[in-house]
Amino acid sequence: MSAYEGRNLIGGRWVPALSGETFTRRNPADVDDVVGAFPDSSAADVDAAVAAVAGGAAEWAATPAETRARVLEKAADLLEARAAELAAEIVREEGKTLAEASVETRRTPMNLRFHAAEAVRMSGQTYAAPGSALVYTWREPVGVVGAITPWNFPLNIPSRKIGPALAAGNGVVFKPSPLTPLTAQRLVEALLAAGLPSRALALVHGGPEPGAALAGDPRVGAVTFTGSTATGRAVHAAAGPSRRVQLEMGGKNPVVVLPDADLDRAARIIATGAFGLSGQACTGTSRVIALGEVYEPLLERVAKLAGERTVGDGRAPGVDMGPLAADFQLAKVLDHVRAGQEEGAELVTGGRRLTGDGLERGFFVSPAVFAGVRPDMRLAREEIFGPVLAFQRAADFEEALALADATEYGLASGIVTRDLGRALDFARRSRTGLVKVNQPTTGMAMNVPFGGLKESGTQTFKEQAGPTMMLFYTQEKSVYLSALE
Repeated sequence: MSAYEGRNLIGGRWVPALSGETFTRRNPADVDDVVGAFPDSSAADVDAAVAAVAGGAAEWAATPAETRARVLEKAADLLEARAAELAAEIVREEGKTLAEASVETRRTPMNLRFHAAEAVRMSGQTYAAPGSALVYTWREPVGVVGAITPWNFPLNIPSRKIGPALAAGNGVVFKPSPLTPLTAQRLVEALLAAGLPSRALALVHGGPEPGAALAGDPRVGAVTFTGSTATGRAVHAAAGPSRRVQLEMGGKNPVVVLPDADLDRAARIIATGAFGLSGQACTGTSRVIALGEVYEPLLERVAKLAGERTVGDGRAPGVDMGPLAADFQLAKVLDHVRAGQEEGAELVTGGRRLTGDGLERGFFVSPAVFAGVRPDMRLAREEIFGPVLAFQRAADFEEALALADATEYGLASGIVTRDLGRALDFARRSRTGLVKVNQPTTGMAMNVPFGGLKESGTQTFKEQAGPTMMLFYTQEKSVYLSALE
């Protein structure tokens, strides 16, 4: 396959980086396969992009809501028509399996249609006032939104940020991950082809420098970010207290399994959450906390499912786990496997870099399951973002709750049980923003608020929700109106 030549979109023109520098993205399943070359942008490119969008945002803000909705709906139609092609490109660029990528290409048009409907639902309120005065509010766009997105859902997550931002009438400067620049460009192309004014959106490729510049630019009224907690903290600091920031960050997500659980079903739920998407999901299952006598039989079942995973190029038939997305991801996973063994945990299965049959050209690792993990171990505390699962034992429900919460993160948690009372008690007391009962920790509905507690989010604005989501992308204005006598 030929390599793609990417460009930034600034001021309605597809342009290289001002420096002329580029970076290369390679297929994580085969590093000899070059996906494309893209602009290695700097703060100067961000400055130009923000200036262009700031100059054009007023035109888009003045566009009727029905027109903004039609643009998003048309973009959804265009993406849907290219779903198969886009899925194949995501597999090649990010490393998902074709089945996983196909879910993403189906979900993204649905997101845009949902956001299109939100464009015409925005409304204000009227308030009781003394005399003949009228007091009312309306919601208006914040102006320029900076959207900084990760690589693990390169189409879905950007659509959840850019879609509502545009629906509300904002201009957007989009800074995608350098691991998935091609998919980002496809989304922008669809929005432009759907009739979005070219100065309402800018695309700036590159690494940390343009991201930091975008977060720190005072002309950007709101910054939305999904990624690691460390980077999220830097984004929040750069944005400062006077601008709104939406952060969806890391997790160390536990699943508690009670003695009354169906262990076969529990094992499938855990394996799906832990090893789907090669373990590269912010809500992926990272820890299992099993009570008493279910520990050994559950461990045996999960380890068996891990060993049965077929790891390989996501384009190949029968593969159900692709490569890790990059060399640094592989190094991080292998480092945690090594640390787990050094700290005394038992590696039950997996945790090896895979070679042979061409696998050595990619970032492939067998899914790992550890037993005997203590709360003080790195396996229990640090986000790995890979297919590594830590088993912990609890004597009773209270200890299981304490272990589940023994982390700085608070993104997602789960429980497997037939006891509805215990499930509701866990949901109430778990210090996470998302709780799953008898379901994998991965997977969320587009109309439900999503965000984490503790170090997994800002505790302010949540993603992936109707009115709650639109509050972030709009600001409320109060008007007091009286007629002159």
